[in-house]
Order: sequence, then C-alpha cells, then structure tokens
Amino acid sequence: MKNVLILGASGAIAQHTIEKLQKDDTINLTLFARNAKKIKQFEHSNMQIVEGDVLNKSDLKEALKIADIVYANLSGPMEKFAETIVKEMEESKPKRLVFVTSLGIYNEIQGKFGVWNDRMIGGALKTYRKAADIIEASNLDYTIVRPAWLQNEDEVDYETTQKGEDFKGTEVSRKSVGVYIADIIQHPEKDSKASVGVNKPGTEGDKPSFY
Repeated sequence: MKNVLILGASGAIAQHTIEKLQKDDTINLTLFARNAKKIKQFEHSNMQIVEGDVLNKSDLKEALKIADIVYANLSGPMEKFAETIVKEMEESKPKRLVFVTSLGIYNEIQGKFGVWNDRMIGGALKTYRKAADIIEASNLDYTIVRPAWLQNEDEVDYETTQKGEDFKGTEVSRKSVGVYIADIIQHPEKDSKASVGVNKPGTEGDKPSFY
C-alpha cells in the first residue's frame, strides 16, 4: 500500500489527480491544504484531510510521518516551498517527490511563443527556476513537472519532453496534467530524477489558443 501526501490538495490539477487515485485501492491519500473547507467534498471519503501550512515546519513534519510519496501542487513563494519540503523530506521517511513548477524555466521554449511566455510570466520564472534547482540538487527521487499554459477542457491528451529538449506545444488541460501525475504516483519509477514538460500535441503556435 502506497501512502501519498498531496500538498496543496485544493488546487485544480490536484483535484484531477485525486479523482484518478481514489479509485486505486493500493493507495492511501492524505490531503493537505491551508483551508480544509476547500476540500470538504472529501470529508466523507476514506481519505485523511490535514489542515496546515507547508511553511510551518511542524505541520509539514507531522504530515510526512505517514507518507511514502509526496506530491506538491503549490502556488506562492515557490523557492521557500522547495527549500522547506526538501529539508524536511531529507530528514524524514519519504524520498519520492513530484513537484509542479512552470514551463520556460530552462529557456526551453523556442520562437515567438518563448518571447510571449517570457513577457507574460518572466518575473515568476526566476523563483520557479530556483525551486527546481533546489530540488535537483537534493538527494530526493524527484520529478519536476513543467506544464504548458493550462486550460479546462475535459480531455486527457498530452505528450512530454525532458530537460534539455525544446518544449513542444503551448497549452494542455489541467486534467491531462493531473492524470500524468497520478501515473507517476502509481508507477514511481517513471520519470525518476527528471524534469518533464507536459503539453497537448498539435498546439504549437505563437501563444495558447485561448489568448
């Protein structure tokens, strides 16, 4: 039985991951969120719900005690999140980490879309890159996930690229990313020690279709 801790369980991508994993009777889920009311739909399930702050070391340390795999789906001070999670995981039981960052952190987007992406989120890319650098320098068994621009289509249609390869496509559904992450959790050997771009095939262009 795998014990999976989801940090930022109220996030939209995480919701799709939970939907996929809750059907797997070999996995126990612990949902960690700053506000438990945002995941109240799971109150009567067999999942454990923990209210806490990732940056509160005692909250995180307690949650890690029961985990084998950690999936972090967070927004905010990404560098601080990465520092805290890596430090506590290196001192705790779980060593498998899935951490969501952003496309563009390695200057891996070519052409006009790369210029557009930098203009739209350039300031945030530095903190995402620092978070990735912290994780890659750790002794954890990590997968860094770099999604394309996110849309809400009810579809699972994605392809992946590895660090060092040009990023493909401009967009991807949140559901696709959630399902990809669920697949990593169900098969922890997949994309181990890797930083992986995720996009919808055939969406190459100057910018996402919804812009």
